[in-house]
Amino acid sequence: MSYNSKDTVIIKGIDKPVLRIALGTWAIGGWMWGGPDDDNAIKTIHKAIDNGINMIDTAPVYGFGHSEEVVGKALQGKRDKIVIATKVALNWTDDKEKVFRDTRPERIRQEIEDSLKRLKTDYIDLYQIHWPDDKTPIEQTAIELNKLHKEGKIKAIGVSNFSVQQMEAIRQYTDLASIQPPYNLFEREIEKDILPYAKKHDLAALCYGPLCRGLLSGKMTKDRVFNGDDLRKSDPKFSAANFENYLAATEELKAFAKDNYNKSLLALAIRWVLDQYQGNIPLWGARKPEQIEGIQDALGWSLSEQDLKTIDDILNKHIKEPISPEFMAPPSR
Repeated sequence: MSYNSKDTVIIKGIDKPVLRIALGTWAIGGWMWGGPDDDNAIKTIHKAIDNGINMIDTAPVYGFGHSEEVVGKALQGKRDKIVIATKVALNWTDDKEKVFRDTRPERIRQEIEDSLKRLKTDYIDLYQIHWPDDKTPIEQTAIELNKLHKEGKIKAIGVSNFSVQQMEAIRQYTDLASIQPPYNLFEREIEKDILPYAKKHDLAALCYGPLCRGLLSGKMTKDRVFNGDDLRKSDPKFSAANFENYLAATEELKAFAKDNYNKSLLALAIRWVLDQYQGNIPLWGARKPEQIEGIQDALGWSLSEQDLKTIDDILNKHIKEPISPEFMAPPSR
């Protein structure tokens, strides 16, 4: 399956163009998503590749290694065609009850070896610091990442959930290729400074949560119940006090997408992220093959300036005080 040049982006340090929609595999790990389903997960990865996706984003903490293992298994015989983005610097207790930030050089060294083994590869295309660690000097972290780059174990370095100040600090010691912030129609904090910084320094932006934990899928209803360790139980947007307002916004957005473009709300939500910056790469989270449907619908068209204004008016009408994704931040070490 081929796409035009506007649908792809070059990430510094990586030798192949990347489709501007990547597969996100947090849910595939099972943790905080109701448990794993490996058979469906592998079928999902294969279907994503069949639909033109050539970048897969994962992390050790997604299922405490399980997501990486599933990705590694699914990519056997396909590795050379795929850009693998994984992460480093989230540690956890032996009982897996607590996750915390840890960018110590010895932790990075352990994690890279573990990730390479799980992913069944000898190099990582894009290696990202998952969360900043204020207990470890940034210079020590950067030096260790530079060593991995010189050893050929990683091709490019990125950061996730970093502020502009933190990005400036690490760029004193190493080159950055990308950032990974939360970004969607409902969570737009990065527009203040992080997105302009990415544009200024030509950083790819792997935008996680473009469907806002399913709110923008077009399939959520007010009677939806979240069970077990589902992270939406702790997301204020899904509380009774706020859920109704967000759903009202999605219903109007759904009608707008249908009436103006004959598109789904899901396609509109992804297209909106794509149109904010040519370097944006929304992470399409999926754990079942059918959840890959619709990727093509988000590509090959654009929203007009008037459309963007109308969308903002819809959001302002229903959501008076937008809620940030800060609830997801793990504690410091």
